[in-house]
Amino acid sequence: MAIEAPISKFKKTNFKILFGICIAIAIIFAYDGYLSKYKWSGRYSFYKEQVLDNDGKHTPTMNFNRKSPPFFLAGAGIFAVFLYVLKDKKLIADENELVITGKKRISYDSIQQINKTYFEKKGFFVITYKDKVGGEVRLRLSDRKYDNLSAVLEHVVAKIS
Repeated sequence: MAIEAPISKFKKTNFKILFGICIAIAIIFAYDGYLSKYKWSGRYSFYKEQVLDNDGKHTPTMNFNRKSPPFFLAGAGIFAVFLYVLKDKKLIADENELVITGKKRISYDSIQQINKTYFEKKGFFVITYKDKVGGEVRLRLSDRKYDNLSAVLEHVVAKIS
């Protein structure tokens, strides 16, 4: 029976928050940069201070408000792509090996040590294993990155014992 640990909700939520912040900042700056010139906007005083009181020239603040929204939208797009890429990543502990996001496979025979000293307090454990070349590799798995990690740890410990 394979046990799955999907990417944590903590990590996904962080990307959603950053996406929302970028969108909100882009909207606020675009509003101040382009719509504040109308008296109905409620920000006409900002436009008056930044342009009209400056002999009709845009101040650096107004220039920033006009030029920055596309960059914040690009940032939101990058966070959306990261969120899309993360949705399918997971850690799977099956009968013969530990599979990380479908790419890295660690057989239970190659695992030399599992250090779970900090798992209860800090939420991570370290697996030391031999790679195909014969070198020793340490892999740190954290509950900040994967949900259901305790079940995976129990399964791996049972398999290597």
